Amino acid sequence: MKKHILAITLLILPLLGFTQESKNIDSTSIFILDKMNDIIGDLESVSFNVVTATDKVNAKQDIETHFSKSSVSMVGPDKLVSRTKGDRGSYGIWYDGSFVSYYSFDENNYVTLEAPDNIITMMDSMHVSFDFKFPAADFFYPSFTDDIIDAFDTVQYIGKKMIEGEECFHIMATNNEMHVQIWISNKTGMLPKKLLIINISENNLQIESTFNDWNLNPNIPESVFDFLPPPNARLISILAKS
Repeated sequence: MKKHILAITLLILPLLGFTQESKNIDSTSIFILDKMNDIIGDLESVSFNVVTATDKVNAKQDIETHFSKSSVSMVGPDKLVSRTKGDRGSYGIWYDGSFVSYYSFDENNYVTLEAPDNIITMMDSMHVSFDFKFPAADFFYPSFTDDIIDAFDTVQYIGKKMIEGEECFHIMATNNEMHVQIWISNKTGMLPKKLLIINISENNLQIESTFNDWNLNPNIPESVFDFLPPPNARLISILAKS
């Protein structure tokens, strides 16, 4: 996907812009992040699965953890499909370079919207305007390493850890608002294995994503990215966020 595989600021990137008076940036952690970023940036296509656990505060002000599993396939610069199934619902997103379609498997309804002509701009636009959520997109942002450096006071390499039988490089980034831990697999060619985000300023709510089944540069037919409404599916309309 040649550098611009994805661009969306869902988890880490919205916190950019904080002012740091001093920083402690470990060169080993930056080397590892750069290597991962280069490998992802050179991809023409990719598919993977990601399991996510997300903390939410319910009506009783208790913290609930919600789980989901997503399967994602992309071909740069303008093809994406993702399917997500979780305890808060199941949905799919199809993007063919001209239109993006969102389909609810639970409600059998869908919406199709005109979209920008590349994945980066499409995902930014759909998230900002309609709150579409694209699974675990942070790692695919071309300036991921620079954004980490800008956003956090401390970025450190912690050492090697085993995650699901894979040796991983463990990196931690912190500031006054959040702690982020990243595990990058030494088995799959320096690809993400796990991401943990702890929002200190929001009652320590956590988001944890675990990646599996990476397939690099697969041959994905273009028809995969075409959305065809199922029988009796209902076309709906949605309003952009004000």
